Amino acid sequence: MTEEINHLRRRLVGAAALTVAATQLEVMDVAQAQPANQAPPRLLAVTPGTNTSFASLKQIGAGVLNVGYAEAGPADGAPVILLHGWPYDIHTYVDVAPLLAGAGYRVIVPYLRGYGTTRFLSDDTPRNGQQSAIAVDVIALMDALRIEKAIIAGCDWGARTANILAALWPERCKAMVSVSGYLIGSPELNRMPLPPKAELQWWYQYYFATERGRAGYEKYRHDFAKLIWQIASPKWNFDDATFDRSAAAFENPDHVAIAIHNYRWRLGLADGERQYDKLEKRLAEFPMIGVPSITLEGDANGAPHPDPAAYAKKFSGKYEHRLITGGIGHDLPQEAPQAFAQAVVDVDRA
Repeated sequence: MTEEINHLRRRLVGAAALTVAATQLEVMDVAQAQPANQAPPRLLAVTPGTNTSFASLKQIGAGVLNVGYAEAGPADGAPVILLHGWPYDIHTYVDVAPLLAGAGYRVIVPYLRGYGTTRFLSDDTPRNGQQSAIAVDVIALMDALRIEKAIIAGCDWGARTANILAALWPERCKAMVSVSGYLIGSPELNRMPLPPKAELQWWYQYYFATERGRAGYEKYRHDFAKLIWQIASPKWNFDDATFDRSAAAFENPDHVAIAIHNYRWRLGLADGERQYDKLEKRLAEFPMIGVPSITLEGDANGAPHPDPAAYAKKFSGKYEHRLITGGIGHDLPQEAPQAFAQAVVDVDRA
C-alpha cells in the first residue's frame, strides 16, 4: 500500500501466454513503437480480466537477485518496465502488457524481491525491503537485460520505485507513469505523528511493527492480502481466481521478511543497509522529478492517497495528472488497463 502520503501533504503544503487473441499476437510480433513525429500507436481495446496469464516467465541474475520476469513484445521495441506493489504481483499488468506489446513496446514485468520466482542469490543477503534497495534492484535488472533507458511505470511500491528511478537516475528513465503521484518518503519524516483519523488508515503497518503482526501475516497472508485488496478497491468485484493468481506470489520464502522489513524500516523500527545510506540521504531531500511524467488516480481508491495538488510541484518536467473514473480503486493498472497503457504511450511522446 502507498505510504508517507499524509506526511508528504504536510511537507508540501505545510513545509499461456499473455493470454490474447491470435490477431493480437500477430500485432505483437510486427508492431514497432512509432517515431515521435508520427501519430501515437493505436491500442487495441481490452476488457479488464481478458488475460489471465503470461506466456512464460524468464529468470536472470541481476545484482543480489535471480529475478523472475515476464516479457512481451518485439525484442527491439522501446523498453517499458512495469512495477507492481504490495500485496500484488505481476498480474497487476496482465492486461496492460499485451496492449503495450501490441503497440510495439518491449515490455518487462519483474517480480520484486520477495515475490513470485525472484530469489536472493545468497542466504547471507539481508532481506531488506527499504525503498532504495528495491530501486537498485531495478537498475541491476536493466543492466542485466542491457536496457540503457526505459519508460518506468508503477503502482503502489512500484510507483514509489518509479519515482526514485526518475529522480535519482533520470539518465536511465525516459519517462514515468505512477499511480498516486509522488511517494518518496523517509523514516525521519514518518516519525511525525498524524491526526488519529489518518493514523487509523495505516493500521496494518502498526500491526506489522509487532511480533504478533509478523506471525499473523506469516500465518494468514492469503486472507490478509485479500482484505487489503477489498479495502483498497471497494468497487472492484474481483473473483477468487483473479486474487489467487496473485496470492501464489506471496508464497515466496522471503515474502514475509521483505514486507515486514519494508514497513518497520519506514517507521524507523528496523535498520537499512549502510550501502544505501547515500541514496536514502538524497531521497530524504525529496528530489524533483524532471523526466516527462503522468500520474494517475482512481476515483474509488480506498487506500490513503494524497491530493494531486500536494505533489504537482515535485514534477519539474512535462507533467500531467489524470483521474480515472468508473469506480477504479488502488490496483489501477489491473482495474483500468486501457487507461494505464494509454498513459504509457502518451508519456512516451511527451
